[in-house]
Amino acid sequence: MANGSDTTPASATGHDAAGVHDVFGPGRLGPVTLRNRVIKAATFEGVMPDGLVTDELIEYHRRVAAGGVGMSTVAYLAVSPEGRTDRHCIAVRDETLPGLRRLADAIHDEGAAVAGQLGHAGPVANGRSNRAPVLAPSKGFTPLGGRTHAITTDEMARVTGDFARTARSLVENGFDSVEIHLGHNYLLSAFLSPKLNRRDDAFGGSLENRARFPRQVASAVRDAVGDRAAVTVKLNMADGTRSGLWLDESIDVARMLESDGALDAIELTGGSSLANPMYLFRGEAPREEFAATLPPLVRAGFRLIGKRFLVEYPFEEAFFLPYARQFRAALDMPLILLGGINRLDTMRQAMREGFAFVAMARALLREPDLIDRMQKGGREESLCIHCNKCMPTIYSGTRCVLVNP
Repeated sequence: MANGSDTTPASATGHDAAGVHDVFGPGRLGPVTLRNRVIKAATFEGVMPDGLVTDELIEYHRRVAAGGVGMSTVAYLAVSPEGRTDRHCIAVRDETLPGLRRLADAIHDEGAAVAGQLGHAGPVANGRSNRAPVLAPSKGFTPLGGRTHAITTDEMARVTGDFARTARSLVENGFDSVEIHLGHNYLLSAFLSPKLNRRDDAFGGSLENRARFPRQVASAVRDAVGDRAAVTVKLNMADGTRSGLWLDESIDVARMLESDGALDAIELTGGSSLANPMYLFRGEAPREEFAATLPPLVRAGFRLIGKRFLVEYPFEEAFFLPYARQFRAALDMPLILLGGINRLDTMRQAMREGFAFVAMARALLREPDLIDRMQKGGREESLCIHCNKCMPTIYSGTRCVLVNP
């Protein structure tokens, strides 16, 4: 991993003889060079109950860094207290910075780069847990039955500043990249949704208006970090909900972001934490396991609506690839492919199709050293079976239950 201008000779750019990226060759992400083209995707780790960096969080990322990934992404780092998903989430502030520095150093010591996922949960936030209002593009209700407050333009300016401040703080404390969360109907993603954004001002209505706030945030983050770090976004291709964001508009949003010039790459995702989380995961829906994490009264209600909230989709290898190809055809900038990537030949296919990086999550929960094994020829495919029983463990330390019951 290194920073600086790109003066790498052609023979060492991570391409094979045909000009296709080598999965295990170095990859350029803005001003940062990663040792390979595999990124540990942001997945909430569930091991910081007081909203502070713990030894368990450091070890969580150290393992995958030691296991060979090019970069590990720390999730989820809220830019403000009300932007947390709940009170167990890290909101970046002075008290958290020493721990984040230790975390970055531990990942670097294993030869990997480190990214921080920045976000504001918006309508996904648990306002009762945060003891703060739930901000959203428009008034409405959360899945927990709470009310959302339509964010004002003054509050939007404050949140934009929070993103910039947080990005600057992370880079000053050793982070190589920042990922702006623009997916899953968190605040910025909710602005893009025609279903969730019902504003009649300059931030609602047309797609250009709905994209205005997310674009302002991306530009502010770039201005804050300059060329000292990479800046990426995690963008919904489709919300997976009726009347939500879909490809026709999300491709246009990606074009806008590319034209703004603030980003070094886009990671492509989908789904709604508000209404359809399984759209992101695919495979078995762990309804009983989720119900067991809820209070008794809520548990009974969940059992009634669980099939509608956790919709089961058949798992397919690289399930987002058909959508992502539309973005690859429409854009010139680097793209990161996400979504059920399990096999080495799938990674190589992504490189042949022009994707700059691949991002993995569940497979690395199952085997933190998977990339090292693949590179050494000892593994062609992850042992992950996509049972998704890791999903409910976010409340007790995210893990593969087959390895750590």
